[in-house]
Amino acid sequence: MVELESIKLRFGIYGNDAEVARALEVALKVAPTDLSVLITGESGVGKEFFPQIIHANSPRKHGSYTAVNCGAIPEGTIDSELFGHEKGAFTGALDTRKGYFEIANGGTIFLDEVAELPLTTQVRLLRVLQSGEFMKVGSSKVQKTDVRVVAATNINLPQAIEKGAFREDLYYRLNTVPIIIPPLRQRKGDINTLFRKFASDTARQYHMPVISLTDEAVGVLEGYQWPGNVRQLKNVAEQISVIEETRVISGAILSTYLPNMSPATTFAAGARGGNESYGSNGDSGVDREMLYSVIREMRMDISDIKRMLLDMRIGGTSVVPPLDGRFAAWDNAIATPISEHIGLPAHTPQDVDDFVDVTAPSVLTKQMAQKEAIIRALSRNGGRRKDAANELFISERTLYRRIKELEIDEEDY
Repeated sequence: MVELESIKLRFGIYGNDAEVARALEVALKVAPTDLSVLITGESGVGKEFFPQIIHANSPRKHGSYTAVNCGAIPEGTIDSELFGHEKGAFTGALDTRKGYFEIANGGTIFLDEVAELPLTTQVRLLRVLQSGEFMKVGSSKVQKTDVRVVAATNINLPQAIEKGAFREDLYYRLNTVPIIIPPLRQRKGDINTLFRKFASDTARQYHMPVISLTDEAVGVLEGYQWPGNVRQLKNVAEQISVIEETRVISGAILSTYLPNMSPATTFAAGARGGNESYGSNGDSGVDREMLYSVIREMRMDISDIKRMLLDMRIGGTSVVPPLDGRFAAWDNAIATPISEHIGLPAHTPQDVDDFVDVTAPSVLTKQMAQKEAIIRALSRNGGRRKDAANELFISERTLYRRIKELEIDEEDY
């Protein structure tokens, strides 16, 4: 069997956690077969690497590998995307089109966020798994496909089955071989290793000295619950590397980049609603992540404004625009002597609630903060909604819904 270390090196998997090693071993053992695999774990743990590992070590490795994000495809077009359609099958179907299952014939198809599939589509998928047969939308002709299916979800499927949101027979078909990826908070020994890796990569990419953590900061790093898992850790390492001038990061500095969320709150946020989640994609956790994101960026913007005003005074400018007390609330944990030079009171809010109380609802409402965070994420990612959703620790479908609810237009970003 291929050695684990070479596989980890090839696919960029770092750390020595026993559960991750076990998941890799299962992936390698099942790869030579055609059995269906179901990968479960919280959002951001790296589930997407495992179907690639399975495909690369299977007899199908010279065939196509097709990854489909089921949560990003509108419900009305999902059947057409997966199974294709005939010309004239519906309004706008100007030509016959192949679906992913036809395109991936002879290869592997990865169905990410499989729990997001509508029940009618689940029936079609079950038929493919049972017999390899499918029909295009608008066709009565049965077609055959030879596809290896690997699926992934951060939804607790047994609970979704109880609520009638997922078919039990499909679950057992997909779950022939289960692979469970542990959350980052259960990989204490890997957290600092991963952080150093991400910080080193960022330093090399942007030609800057690599940051290091004090012992206190390592304690903060390993004690945090990481609701966004490895994805969030990477995001934090990149932010600190680029934003902080000092290359030695203390626990106090690190803490300003970590939303103050308790483990119970984080899991409860992800476990609400119709489909219980393995992770932190619940609305409460999402809202708080977005609030913190926009506050951090506002804090940097205000810091730049204060430095500009100070330069104006030092340069002899007699007219300084009036400032109101709201800037004090945005100063947060990075309050500096600059505030004294320009006459700002030193106030450091402890959390989001303090921030909102000081500025008053008329200044920054929850909806405004969410809208600002989404617009910034879309702008930074060139309008790519999948990348913006990853940055905000939400599913692409949730991002689509928020964009519609908050009336965000393309010209906004």
